[in-house]
Amino acid sequence: MDETRSAELVEFCRNLIRARSYSGQEAEAAAVLADEMRALGYDEVVVDRYGSVIGTINGNRPGPTVLFDGHIDTVPAENAEKWTYPPFEARIADDRIYGRGTSDMKGADAAFTKAVAWFAADRDRDFAGKICVAGVVQEECFEGVASRSVSSITKPDYVIIGESSRCNLKIGQRGRAEIKIETHGVPAHSANPEMGVNAVYTMCDVIGRVRELVPTEHPVLGKGILELVDIKSEPYPGASVVPESCSATYDRRLLTGETPASVLAPVSKALEELGEDDPALSATAHFTRAQETCYTGETISAERFFPGWLFDRDADWVQAIKAKLDEKGFFPEITQYNFCTNGSHYAGEAGIRTIGLGPSREDLAHTVDEYIEISELAKAAECYYGVLEALLLG
Repeated sequence: MDETRSAELVEFCRNLIRARSYSGQEAEAAAVLADEMRALGYDEVVVDRYGSVIGTINGNRPGPTVLFDGHIDTVPAENAEKWTYPPFEARIADDRIYGRGTSDMKGADAAFTKAVAWFAADRDRDFAGKICVAGVVQEECFEGVASRSVSSITKPDYVIIGESSRCNLKIGQRGRAEIKIETHGVPAHSANPEMGVNAVYTMCDVIGRVRELVPTEHPVLGKGILELVDIKSEPYPGASVVPESCSATYDRRLLTGETPASVLAPVSKALEELGEDDPALSATAHFTRAQETCYTGETISAERFFPGWLFDRDADWVQAIKAKLDEKGFFPEITQYNFCTNGSHYAGEAGIRTIGLGPSREDLAHTVDEYIEISELAKAAECYYGVLEALLLG
């Protein structure tokens, strides 16, 4: 990449970082992205009902559609006083850009937005197919939910997820579900606890039983972990009252082929078995559901069940991408993400051929002093260019 393009890429990335874009507040970042797409000569730039920005460049003949997906929302940076550099100034130091969203994942957003335009311009649109770039909202709250709208608009044949991977190729991930177990008791004054049923004591029995469940396991993706992450009793604070209800939230990491029914079944069975031993026990389990308001005013909601996915590392299209990147001297490893991405929709729900490829390190996401190395930013752009060569010029 020449110095001019490298400088343009860095400045665009910094502009995206400066546009604070917490989930549901992505309007400024969406505008920065849309304006850049128009300036770069994208054939079409649209904003869907949730506020995701979709830019399209058409080749001069029919062919497959390649979609680059990257979310533009970030987690908050409310503890700004702990940062070495202010989280929305996009300060450069030691060949790094510092700021919230640099690694997760505005660096990738900038890299593929530019790479797509450069690829098309260098060939004067002489390629078969269509290239789409999506800056997706609300990913931090709902992995893959806003992407359902993007895929319905773009109808991709291939999807490139730009989440951090050190520019290695990711062919899968575990999904994520959120299960809530609720126990029900009878309130009473804590001076006379025998007059009530303490829902927290019941929950203690439930937690113990759930911990005995043997997790599912996949030879590549690992274990379908079920981990307790939250517990709450009602009323709270207790104020001398025996709790009449208690809820416990579990994070469940999903493997390929798992369904809502198959995931919930062992938990429900455990509750049934406890009920057989104690007829007075009252407990239920279900997936949580959440709802948020987008910056467009549209409501986005979903049950928290985001599937896992995995593709064959030896698939022709995976190996074609690997070969092209090897040819360019990058030599990526083929592995899988350890966290959930928008691939839960594209691959897990829709079965679209999907691969992860992004700059920077996975463990920098959501951290104080989040940064991206400028060399990684440039490398990612060159890798994305290579992906297009592999899929559209082969």
